[in-house]
Amino acid sequence: MQAPGGPEEDESGKFKYGGWTAPYFYEADEEAGEVMGEWMSSTDILLGRKTYDIFAAYWPKHIDMWPGIQEVTKYVMSSTVTENKTNWKNVVFLKSVDDIKKLKDSEGHDIKIHGSGNLAQTLFKHGLVDELRLMMFPITLGTGKRLFGDGTIPAAFTLTDSLITANGVIFAGYKRSGKVKTGTVGK
Repeated sequence: MQAPGGPEEDESGKFKYGGWTAPYFYEADEEAGEVMGEWMSSTDILLGRKTYDIFAAYWPKHIDMWPGIQEVTKYVMSSTVTENKTNWKNVVFLKSVDDIKKLKDSEGHDIKIHGSGNLAQTLFKHGLVDELRLMMFPITLGTGKRLFGDGTIPAAFTLTDSLITANGVIFAGYKRSGKVKTGTVGK
């Protein structure tokens, strides 16, 4: 999941495949437009600090590509950044998982997380993920950051929607459906 958008996006760990999704999106854009429009609909978003830095530098200059992105609340989980010094509006900084739990338990809008691999790991470890929106690409990179790392708690999900583009990109939505069930195949 590391650096899908461009070569300089995240070179940590000497990752050399930044921008690996670009050729696939170019071919899949027309087919996936409706799904991406729904997935990128304007809801509040939760970001880790690194993704916040990338998004805050890019999206205020490209609001025509993501209508409503300036108006929604952007929650940023960070232990190092506590002040918005960008042109991005409605940014709120969170300091702990407890802050995220309070948001989850409150009445309000849905909150989506985009990218933010380290934060996603934290959310998985604390059982704070109700839905997944995954894009899977027909490529193996062999290195880089992983979405489901150590500490992800076992949980079952049910498919809610999907699309497979002609070039093999899979868009799949899942809703949490409880605990993992086990059994024996064939019995």
